[in-house]
Amino acid sequence: MRILMIGAGGVGDAAARIAVERDFFELLVVADYDLSRAQRTVAEASARRAGENRLVAARVDASDDGAVAALAREHGATHVFNAVDPRFVMPIFRGALAAGADYLDMAMSLSQRHPQEPYAKAHVKLGDEQLATAGEWESAGQLALLGMGVEPGLSDVFARYASDHLFSRIEELGTRDGANLAVYDEDGNETFAPGFSMWTIIEECLNPPVVWERARAEAAGGDLEAGFFTLPAFSEPEVFDFPEGIGPVECVHVEHEEVLLMPRWLDAERVTFKYGLGEELITILRTLHTLGLDRTDPVRVKGVDVSPRDVVAAVLPDPATIGPRMRGRTCAGVLVTGTGKDGQPRRTYLYHVSDNEETMREYGAQCVVWQTAVNPVVALELLATGVWSGTGVKGPEAFDAQPFLDLLARPKPEGYGSPWGMEDR
Repeated sequence: MRILMIGAGGVGDAAARIAVERDFFELLVVADYDLSRAQRTVAEASARRAGENRLVAARVDASDDGAVAALAREHGATHVFNAVDPRFVMPIFRGALAAGADYLDMAMSLSQRHPQEPYAKAHVKLGDEQLATAGEWESAGQLALLGMGVEPGLSDVFARYASDHLFSRIEELGTRDGANLAVYDEDGNETFAPGFSMWTIIEECLNPPVVWERARAEAAGGDLEAGFFTLPAFSEPEVFDFPEGIGPVECVHVEHEEVLLMPRWLDAERVTFKYGLGEELITILRTLHTLGLDRTDPVRVKGVDVSPRDVVAAVLPDPATIGPRMRGRTCAGVLVTGTGKDGQPRRTYLYHVSDNEETMREYGAQCVVWQTAVNPVVALELLATGVWSGTGVKGPEAFDAQPFLDLLARPKPEGYGSPWGMEDR
């Protein structure tokens, strides 16, 4: 396997540090718009293993599908791994297809709001642009694996595992994500700093959150798309008790890929996503929206065109740098409710916890970006060994979950040494 990874930010940097411990690939090209950042990732990741020479750095403009294709061809890439903001999904996706490479990302093509029209008919949903090209990828004999991070990604793998092994009927697949993380300034005072891209946080949290219900689809004659609908931002707050010392966190509906992926491959009556944002972040997001600072279209300021959202993201700390000042754990998982294989009611939370102290000590990466980065690397290894295979445009639910979860949890060096958990509630 020859991998072109685009993006050397927090997640890309962590992915390189994780991947370099494994033997499944021949080449990993770390490409970024900022060549020096790619070079730094290559140098620091390569230093983790004696004699390591499989990583090289390159510069690429992720907004140019022709440049992506050219770089993939130059290095004979068999797989293009997208590790940048979701606004660059489509050019990287198209570039991989043009280059004859398989593709993997951690966030899907962006939605477009049409608030005055019925959602399923007029709204461009997360991933719609990519899913519409499934025939092209199948005809080319190539695979595009969408949403293979932690959420989406590992949460979707958990849902497939629950469907195959734990439940005979699923009433709800409810992704629930929460943390007890805190970031401190140089004086030891708690301060605000997002754990991942603020640009992405604004995008997914202020967009209308999506829910899918089978009853709506069946009422429309079995049209899966008619099952999707939206709610107002931050709807239906609930207090969810997260495991391993995190405790109760208030979670709200957020627009997220799981809801757009799970109904396409799994049988459930309802699919939801709720995220533990916290009162402070919700207040900040509402203020940004009120002031128009969530806008992506440029405004002219003293003769210069700037995107308000880009400015907000630029003035906040880089998520890749806050690890030394961060404390706590983050949890990603799926609460599955329905009927167990024994015919009895069942309610089970499948989850994965990442501890910042551990990820900083072992990888020099803060826990949010590390937890996101480990899953695409596991998936790439399964693809490299042929355990996972296929063509077209697919989500993680399309593949057998057991090999993934086994490899993730198996102790090093055979596996990734990152166990997952399961609680009946």
